[in-house]
Amino acid sequence: MRLFDAHNHLQDIQFNKKVNKIMSDCNHIGLTRMVTNGTNEHDWKTVSALSNCYPQIIPSFGLHPWFINDRSSKWLKLLEQKIDNHDGAVGEIGLDLLKKKNQYSEQKEVFLSQLQLSADRNIPVSIHCIKGWNQIYNLLSDNPLPKRGFLLHGFAGPAEMINPLTNLGAFFSFSGSFAHPNKSRQRNNFCKIPTDRILIESDAPFQLMPDNFITHPLEQKINHPANIKSIYKFAAECIGKPYEELTVIAEKNFLKLFGNQML
Repeated sequence: MRLFDAHNHLQDIQFNKKVNKIMSDCNHIGLTRMVTNGTNEHDWKTVSALSNCYPQIIPSFGLHPWFINDRSSKWLKLLEQKIDNHDGAVGEIGLDLLKKKNQYSEQKEVFLSQLQLSADRNIPVSIHCIKGWNQIYNLLSDNPLPKRGFLLHGFAGPAEMINPLTNLGAFFSFSGSFAHPNKSRQRNNFCKIPTDRILIESDAPFQLMPDNFITHPLEQKINHPANIKSIYKFAAECIGKPYEELTVIAEKNFLKLFGNQML
């Protein structure tokens, strides 16, 4: 069985000098492909280098809303160049009205410029949204989108938005953090997502599962992407599917959204 990680950050500094061992562990559990998402101008080069070294990695380049204050005047041109020089995706982009609630207009401008890049090229885009679901839905409804669809990563939005977002082309990824006891709403809502839109993500090195689920521990509570096998198993239990069936579903959905390059 082949596993697919729809969203991680293998370029993160927390993985420095560990990547070879991490990728070996991922190969051992059958993690076939992973989407590694840049978040700012300073890590795009590392994302690119990792994708050149490891064919399992689909590179994704984007400016995360947490880092918009650090962007240069040439950020969009640099982003466009990265995207056009790689067979990959756009992301991580989005809105965060919890940490950056006073910067909505600026977040909106940055988000839409990146969304346009994905729509123009019909390449997937990975979207972060916290406390901005009405805003993100309106922006997605009113602007061009990639025909192949888009990912709402670690989906924690309200249940009533699942069908409208699905109609726009959304895929939704299940995060290991949903295994924590205080995430019952996210677990319950995920059961309402159509099976042809379900993906699984590690979001490594972030969003660690509870200790009893962790198969690949790292120091300082860093999430190893090979923990994704446990995420698959927990997600299967939550949605009432056998683990083997979920692997088939997630593979089909991953290839539909991200393509089957280098498989």
